[in-house]
Amino acid sequence: MMTIDPTSDSIKPTTLVELLRYRASHQPDSHAYTFLVDGRKPTPPLSYAQLDRQARAIGALLQKYAARGERALLLYPQGLEVIAAFCGCLYAGVIAIPVPPPESGRLKRTLPRLRAIVKDANATFALVGESILSLIEGMKEEFPEFNQMQWITSESIDLSLADRWEDPRVDKDVLAYLQYTSGSTNTPKGVMLSHFNLMHHAGYLQKACGYEPDSVTITWMPYFHDYGLVEGMIVPLYNGTPCYLMSPFSFIKRPLQWLKNIGHYKVTHTQAPNFAYDLCARRAKPGDISELDLSSWQAAGNAAEPINPKVMEKFVETFAPCGFRWETFAPAYGLAEYTLLVSTKPKGTIPVITSLDAGAFEKDKIVEVLPGEKSGVKYIPGCGRRVCETLIAIVHPDTLTRCAPDEVGEIWVSDPSVAQGYWRREEATKETFAAYIEDTGEGPFLRTGDLGFLLHGELYITGRIKDLIIVRGANHYPQDLEWSVQHLSEVFRPDYGAAFSIEDGGEEKLVIVQELERRSGDIDTAGLIADIRQEIAEQHEIMTYAIVLAKPGTVLKTASGKIQRRAIRQNFLNGAINIIEAWSENPALVAGFDRGDDDAGE
Repeated sequence: MMTIDPTSDSIKPTTLVELLRYRASHQPDSHAYTFLVDGRKPTPPLSYAQLDRQARAIGALLQKYAARGERALLLYPQGLEVIAAFCGCLYAGVIAIPVPPPESGRLKRTLPRLRAIVKDANATFALVGESILSLIEGMKEEFPEFNQMQWITSESIDLSLADRWEDPRVDKDVLAYLQYTSGSTNTPKGVMLSHFNLMHHAGYLQKACGYEPDSVTITWMPYFHDYGLVEGMIVPLYNGTPCYLMSPFSFIKRPLQWLKNIGHYKVTHTQAPNFAYDLCARRAKPGDISELDLSSWQAAGNAAEPINPKVMEKFVETFAPCGFRWETFAPAYGLAEYTLLVSTKPKGTIPVITSLDAGAFEKDKIVEVLPGEKSGVKYIPGCGRRVCETLIAIVHPDTLTRCAPDEVGEIWVSDPSVAQGYWRREEATKETFAAYIEDTGEGPFLRTGDLGFLLHGELYITGRIKDLIIVRGANHYPQDLEWSVQHLSEVFRPDYGAAFSIEDGGEEKLVIVQELERRSGDIDTAGLIADIRQEIAEQHEIMTYAIVLAKPGTVLKTASGKIQRRAIRQNFLNGAINIIEAWSENPALVAGFDRGDDDAGE
């Protein structure tokens, strides 16, 4: 199988259209993608020639509508159809918008966000599967924007149209798609990604992630998330290597099937957020371990949410008998505004976990201590080294000057991988994508909104600026507080807690919202609340102001699993949380919360 060397003079596709056309011409019958139905049953492999023909047919149909430059929603369940639709948009010069498909039974919750995206992008087309269209048909009267769009189902497209396709000869600087942000910190915005962004960054990832001509990938990350689309689907096309796709729902239903597929298809590269590794380790039983072979796995990408070193350690401990090695883990950091990854751990190296003085860390100071110290130590995982030539600066978010080497600050990055800005949002684009260091004039930089530091060439992420909890001058990161709570009891649902602060009497106060497992049965809620208060006081030396034990469905997450702390905070302040029990130093604060009934399994 042939890979593209970005430094080579002989092979230089500059757009994704040229890339797929090259693959279809030079390796037409090679295995491009296979979808695993229900995570297990493979579809016939889709070759590059077949994908090219499907893309030309879709592109030709869009060309009949004179759609060049228009925006088109992609609304599909995970599968091969969405890849063809995405490529078909590119073949017509149409700007694709991958978005989460509406779910039966959750339309009233999912359609308002979809409507907001349609309005923001002024989308005029939608490519869908018939099953998705049937769900939306009954809701069009409530959303007039949907009636103004041209809806095209994949099932209705005649493949013979491929012969009528005309090459749009798109320039490398033309927009390929809009990646709508997940909304973990703000109103979703459309990140503008050009063909050049994607081709340049795919070349970076080929090198930084250690892809080889014989690499094999699998992904269950959704196509509407940057991790799933860029590294999960576009990078295999760039590399010219096979890619297996699973549905996110099939992973959640049977997480160990992901691992079984890695062994069965001799997968070398795959990616997931931290929670996925935790879920696999918790679900694994002795009988499962004996059936798994993870020896082919070379790079286990770990990004999209805070990385917990204890989860990594547990995963290695659980699956080492299956051939999983500590050096297989590849912690990484990235964001859609940078196309994907800013940093990642080089293949074959050992992940770095650094021991810091906890007291100094609370004051944004980085002081290394010897591993194994009994108390006052903060362990933080590195997120790898910068991807290729990426320029990283650590900057004071208030003064906009560079931090000292031993200080935590906002992560700023600069490279051609940086996206073109936010769709139709000039002020937000200027604020985020055109930052300059105040005293030196260096720039422009992309402001990531994330806090972190560089140490010995390794990038460390400490949290989001807007999620940071500051109590009496000390910094506390919500993921640390949430982890402290969730290990206290089996009834606490892992990865479904939120820590945030509210203001009361002019002071910042800590609030903990923690979901309980379904069918938890009879539980001592007063005892659990007391345990949380004691644990937070002992481990973090702060007092908890309010604690909510909530029913499943309370802790909102983005598509990639990021906790939407600001939305949960707002629901808390509005009293819009369906609780099992709540406590506060100020009882009036939680008195009006809806306790529903007493069944924690609702």
